[in-house]
Amino acid sequence: MEYEFIAPCHFGMEAVLKREILKLGLEIVKVEDGKVTFKGDETAFARANMFLRTTERILLKVGSFKAATFDELFEGTKALPWENYIPRDGKFWVAKANSVRSALFSPSDIQSIMKKAMVERLKLKYRIDWFSETGAEYPVRVSILKDEVTVGIDTSGDSLHKRGYRKLTSKAPITETLAAAIIMHTPWRADRILVDPFCGSGTFPIEAALIGMNIAPGINRSFAAEKFSFLDKKIWEDARTEANDLVQKDTELHIMGYDLDADIVSAARQNAKLAGVEDKIHFQAKDVRELSSTKKYGFIITNPPYGERMEEKKDMPALYKLIGKTFSQLDTWSYYIITGYVEAENFIGRKADKNRKIYNGMLKSYLYEFLGPKPTAADLQTRIK
Repeated sequence: MEYEFIAPCHFGMEAVLKREILKLGLEIVKVEDGKVTFKGDETAFARANMFLRTTERILLKVGSFKAATFDELFEGTKALPWENYIPRDGKFWVAKANSVRSALFSPSDIQSIMKKAMVERLKLKYRIDWFSETGAEYPVRVSILKDEVTVGIDTSGDSLHKRGYRKLTSKAPITETLAAAIIMHTPWRADRILVDPFCGSGTFPIEAALIGMNIAPGINRSFAAEKFSFLDKKIWEDARTEANDLVQKDTELHIMGYDLDADIVSAARQNAKLAGVEDKIHFQAKDVRELSSTKKYGFIITNPPYGERMEEKKDMPALYKLIGKTFSQLDTWSYYIITGYVEAENFIGRKADKNRKIYNGMLKSYLYEFLGPKPTAADLQTRIK
C-alpha cells in the first residue's frame, strides 16, 4: 500500500530535505515553504524517521479539504478514513493546530471540534459509543492555510531533532535538524576540515561527525509509529539493521569545536560521547582570535552570539569585527555564519556571497555564506596531508 507523508523543515532548507528524501528512493509529491510532501510504502514510516536528518517529524497525511466554518471543519474531518489507522482502543487527540490567513483561527476550538468529528466517525465504523483509548497513541496535527485544511498523524512522537545525545546545552543552542541542514547545504564532505569556533554544546561538530560516519540520526531513539497497529513490526527491525550496517566507524574526520567557555566545551565532549563520535572531534577551550590553520580549503560553520539580551548588544560590533578579521586570514576557506544579529554583515566587513533568511525556532536569523576558492585537483589530493 502507498502512503503520503508530510515532512516539515526549517524555512529555507526545503531543497536539502528534498535531496534527502530522494536519496531514500521515495517519491516527491510537492515542495512548499517549510515542508516537503512525499510518497512511500509501509517501509517509509521507519526509514524516513530513521534516516532523515533535516525534518522535524514525519506526518502520515490522512487528507485535506476546504473549511471556512466550524461546520465545514467538522464534516471534513468526519469524512476522513480514520478507521484505516486508529483501532478501537487507540488513544487519539489533536495534539497541535495552527492556522494562517484562514477564517478559522482558534487552535483550541479547532482541536475540540476535530476530536468530536473523529469520535463520531469511529463510533459509526466500530459500532461503539465509548472509547477506552488504552492502546497506542495516534497524535493528530492539523494546519490550515487560506482555509485549506491538511490533516496528518504524527508518526515520530518526540521531535526528530531529539537525537538522544544532547543532554547538556549552551545558552542559545541551534537545533540538531537545522545544524544538519546547514552542513548539508554546504559543499563540506567528510574529507574536508570543519571548524566551529563558537561550538557551544557541540551541535555543529557532532552533526558533522554523524554525517561523516553515516550514523543515522534516529539510530538511538524510538518513534510513535512503532506501536501503530496497522504497521508490521519488522519494518522497524529492518530499518535499525540497515542503519547499523551503514555506519562507517573507520572514517577519518578533521572536525574541531572551540569555545571560550571551558565548562561548555566539557559539555560538548559529553554530548559527543553520548552520540558515539567523541573520538572524531577535537574540542578545546579557545578564543576565536586564536583561530588559525596552515591547511587550505577548510570550512567554518558556526552560530556565534546574537546579542539576544539588551546588555549584550553593545558587544556585538566588536565581536563581528573580530570574526571578520580572524576569518579573513583563512583566505582559501569558506565560512557559513547563522546569526540573528542584523548588522553582522556590516561589521564582518565583507558582503556575503549568499544570504538566506532562516528561522531558528521563533527567531528570525540569516545564514551568511562567504565562499572561498574551489580547490584544484592537486589540492584535493594533498589538502589534509
